[in-house]
Amino acid sequence: MPNPIADPMVELPDVSTTPDLVRIEATLEGAATVVLNRPDKRNALNADLISALSDALETLHGAEGVRVVFLRGAGGTFSAGADLAWMGEAMGLTEADNREDAMAMAVMLKRLWDLPALTVALIEGAAFGGGAGLAAVCDLAIATRETRFSFSEVKLGLIPATVSPYVIAAIGPRAARGLFASGEGFDADYAQRIGLVTDVVADAAALEAAQARIAAETLACAPGAMEAAKRLVDDLAGKDIDHGLMEDTARRIAAIRVSEEAQEGVAAFLERRKPRWAEQ
Repeated sequence: MPNPIADPMVELPDVSTTPDLVRIEATLEGAATVVLNRPDKRNALNADLISALSDALETLHGAEGVRVVFLRGAGGTFSAGADLAWMGEAMGLTEADNREDAMAMAVMLKRLWDLPALTVALIEGAAFGGGAGLAAVCDLAIATRETRFSFSEVKLGLIPATVSPYVIAAIGPRAARGLFASGEGFDADYAQRIGLVTDVVADAAALEAAQARIAAETLACAPGAMEAAKRLVDDLAGKDIDHGLMEDTARRIAAIRVSEEAQEGVAAFLERRKPRWAEQ
């Protein structure tokens, strides 16, 4: 199988045993786009798609040169949530088998969360259930104005369990309780007000423009610092600001200041030139 990213500065092994379900593209320098590729099923999630996406994310975790990862759906729909046929099959499984099935989803979501690159969901059409959950996992989420969202699991007697930690972190407990318990659908403007998406654009063309803008902006960012900045938030969120935390933050910035990356970045700023990572 050929390298799934054509950018010469990125070297990746095979993406998945089911590569047709997920494509990795590199149309912009320093950027990878992960495409959910079940357009005939509105990119609904099933065991095979979850496995393929999980493999792709694991591959990207070690991809040198990738500073931003975009996630989008093929065919004009981000993801319609869980595949109905797959859910029907799950009803015939034992509780232990269902736990294993759900863990595959949980592992995939955590791999997306753990990517060192900036992650951006590009959302159009619909983001239901697990699809809306994917939006919450990403660092940024940009939706077209006509996109619809919902966590409608309760209408099937289910709950949005595996995505819940990320959704709660994104929108807060109160909004999550209301949306999880009601199953109510909502639009992109409301999704932005509660923090599920970070920006709303007019249409698909504006979504493409936002993708290009973000990809260009990340070229100015030092890859190691981007990873450390994301880890900083993960490690400090929710902690009390005590002496131990103050020491931790002081230790982190001291270590960064003496790093090769920071030395180059500050020197480039003072010398009015681009740092090495931006000279591409």
